[in-house]
Parts: sequence; C-alpha cells; structure tokens
Amino acid sequence: MAVKKLKYCVNNEWRDTSSGKYSPVMNPSTGEHIADAPICTKNEVEQAVAAARAAYPGWSSKPVAVRTQLIFKFRELVNQHFEELSLLLATEMGKNLSESKGDVLKVIEACELSVGAPLELQGYALMEATRAHDINLYRESVGVFLGIAPYNFPAMIPFGWFIPPCIVSGNCMVLKAATLVPQTGMRLLELLIEAGLPKGVINLVTCSREELSGLIDHPEVDGVSFVGSESVGRKIYAAAATAGKRVQALTEAKNHALVLEDAPLEWTARRIINSAFGCAGQRCMALPTVVVQESVADDFVRVLLKLAKELTVGTAYDPKTELGPVVSAAHKASVEKWIETGVKEGAELILDGRGCKPAGCENGYFVGPTIFDKVKPGMTIGDQEVFGPVLCVKRCKDFEEGLAIMNANPFANGSSIFTTSGYYSRQFSQRTDGGMVGINVGIPVPLGFFPFSGHKRSFFGDLHCLGRDGLRFYTKIKTVTTKWVSPTESQEARVSTWEGTINREL
Repeated sequence: MAVKKLKYCVNNEWRDTSSGKYSPVMNPSTGEHIADAPICTKNEVEQAVAAARAAYPGWSSKPVAVRTQLIFKFRELVNQHFEELSLLLATEMGKNLSESKGDVLKVIEACELSVGAPLELQGYALMEATRAHDINLYRESVGVFLGIAPYNFPAMIPFGWFIPPCIVSGNCMVLKAATLVPQTGMRLLELLIEAGLPKGVINLVTCSREELSGLIDHPEVDGVSFVGSESVGRKIYAAAATAGKRVQALTEAKNHALVLEDAPLEWTARRIINSAFGCAGQRCMALPTVVVQESVADDFVRVLLKLAKELTVGTAYDPKTELGPVVSAAHKASVEKWIETGVKEGAELILDGRGCKPAGCENGYFVGPTIFDKVKPGMTIGDQEVFGPVLCVKRCKDFEEGLAIMNANPFANGSSIFTTSGYYSRQFSQRTDGGMVGINVGIPVPLGFFPFSGHKRSFFGDLHCLGRDGLRFYTKIKTVTTKWVSPTESQEARVSTWEGTINREL
C-alpha cells in the first residue's frame, strides 16, 4: 500500500504543508506505515487562527437555531458513515472494533446534547427589578478557541467534547489533531464540511509542540480546551490563564476501585477486567488499580488472573479481538518499562504481558494483560499513570483503610466501589475524592448530559467538558439593564440616575 500524504485544513480547503516535514502514522496492529501527517509551519498555523477569527463575526451572528441545524446534519452523516469511521479509528489507533464504535457513538451523543443549545443557552430576566427598570442576562459566544486533542479518543474528544458545544454556541475553533491518529478527525471534518460548515469555523492542523506553543497565549485565541498529560496540562493552564484566557485542561488519572468482602467476586472481576484492559488501558477512565479487602483478596486475584488469561489479543479490526495493541512502538516501550519498574519496586508480577506476539501480528505494538499483586503505598507502579494494560492490586483491612489508600493518590478523575452495602456505598460517594463515582460500576463515566468532572490533578480549570458545564465554558454572560421613560414623566424623573433610583426604592 502506498503511504498516504495527509493535508491540513483552513477555510474548508485541504492544503499541503510547505514545511516538507511529516510525522508517520502507523497501523499499530501490524507496525505498517500507512500515512504521513503534516508538520505545519508556524505561518500555516497562524493562517488557521486568522481564518477562525475572520469567520467568527458571521458565524456568531447566526441564530442558534441555524447553528443547531448544522449539528443535526452532521449527526446524520456520522450515522451514515459509522462503520467506515469505526474501522478507520481501529486501524490507526489500535482499540478493538467494539471500542472504536463506542468512540464514534460518543460523537453522536455529544451532537444530541448540543442541539439542545436553544434551551441551555437561555439566560434569565427580572422585570421591574427596581422602579421602571428591567434586567436581562444573556449568554453570548466568546470567540476563537484552540482545541488540543489526544490520541486515545480521536473521534469522541475533538468531535464530541470540543467541537459541537463550541460551534453551536457561536464560536470558532482551531483544532490541533493528534499526529499519531489524525485520519479519524480529518474524515469527521470532511463530513462536517459536507453538512454545511461555513469556511473558517473549524480549521484543523497537525504540528509539533514548537508551533503549538505560540497559540496558547496568542492574542486572537480566547480559550483553550485540552486533554492530555498532567505535566503539559498544568503548563497550558498556567500560560493561558496568565494571558487572560479561559481554560479547561483534562489531564491524567490513576483511578482506583475498592472491592469489599461482600461483593460478588466474579461479577465484580469481569467489570474490573473490562475497565482495566479496555482500549489497552489507554483511557483516562481506565481502572488500573483495585484495592481489595484482605479477607477476599486471594480469591479475587485468582478470578482476575483467570479472566485476564481468557482475553483474546489480536488486530484491532478483528471482531473477535478483546485486547488490541497500544498506539505506537514508543508507547509499547514505555509500558514495558513501567512493568520493569514495578518488578524492581517489589510488586508481585503474577501475569506478564511483555513479549506478547499474536500470530500474524509479530510487528504490532502489543502488550498482553499484566497484573501486579501486593502493590504497596509508595510504589510508583500503583500511583502513577501507566496508560497501558497493567492492573495493580492493593490490599486493605477494611473500608476505612481502603478509602484512605484511594484518596492518598494525587489524581481523582474517577473512583468506584463494589459492595452490596448501601451504607458503605453512600459513605463512599460522599467521601471519595473521585470526580466521577461508580457504585458497582467499573467505568463511571456519565452520559453526556452530565459533565466529565475530574478532580485534583486530573483537571485544571473551572468548567468541565460536556453537560451544562460544556456549554457554559464556551459562552460568556452579559447583563443588560433597561429603563423606558414614560412620555408623561417629569423632567426631574427623566434625569434621575440608576443609582438614585435604587436608593429611593430600597
């Protein structure tokens, strides 16, 4: 197969980069080089910003009902091309076909949320706030946003979390797609253009950090949506906030689950296996650490081990595959280094995924399911994000000790408890640091009607993605005070000040 040369998009035009530089896009299931993503020049990135800024006045002035029609049409096109998009995503990213379909479905879900904007963008009013004065609050668009997408959800995050709520609110965006997996986003943008996207409203670039860094405090960029590592997210949040921009930075995680002795062991283990090894562990709502009550820990670990060994490892686009490859050779090396670190730290490696080579995929980037038992406090394998198919088991005496172990972690994206006790479920939901909480749920991500609400070092900002937070992040408020003077009112009353009116009335 010929390697496909990809293009960037400005003003709905797909352009070749003048840099002459490209980043390879690989098929992680086979190690095959399938495409080249352009490394845009600084000037090309500037052109994308200029296009968004030029498009903003016209787009923001369109009625919200017109903007929602674009999202309706886009949703239908995503549905029509659902299988194509899912296969493309599986091929370039490596998550299995079922998980890739889930990624694309989340785009549809976000569209369905965003078409409710005419209700959610309504402000409120008070007639006769004081004598003859009315006050109205409106929600308005903000301007131009920069969206920085990660590789692990190339459909859901840029075209679900970012773009629908951004543009339905009247804003424009420059999207920096992940260079490892750009084709899914490019295809989705083609569909958005087909749906009637005006020129300049969404512009897509792929570039290095050097070109991107100039956009964080760019005077024509009003806000930043970011998903990625904690170290980068913290820097983006600091730089953008210093420049007076609004920021939502969703960063890494080390989600924990607490398994109490009354939980049904195999039922619970199946949900933890799905959460820990789904997407090869490459998601910020994976469940890479489970804290198990000592009285059932040995039995629970035996069940985990049995179920993990039963997982079918193979190419992402084989419908039978349950665990696909990680995204790149470099990431495979990183995950394997983490496994080595866990062994050196003294954790008990009871299932080693290194050296995994499914038949016919010997050059793919595979790491098999990996389980560490008896992970102690202070071991980095149990406290830092590995972002791979590695599950750590910690042990605790009881609920209180288990909760303390979980809350000691600096990340707090999500947390879960498995128990039949209503008391401990309620205690857990009140006292856990996790921003998204599961009660007998392995992946406690809420539907898009609610925000993706990570806490602690898993999030930097004030308003999260999705839900009401998502639309509020992409809007600003304006309050308007109005006084209409009666033709028969005295001259003295006509010239009275707003402040004086308030004083007299109060």
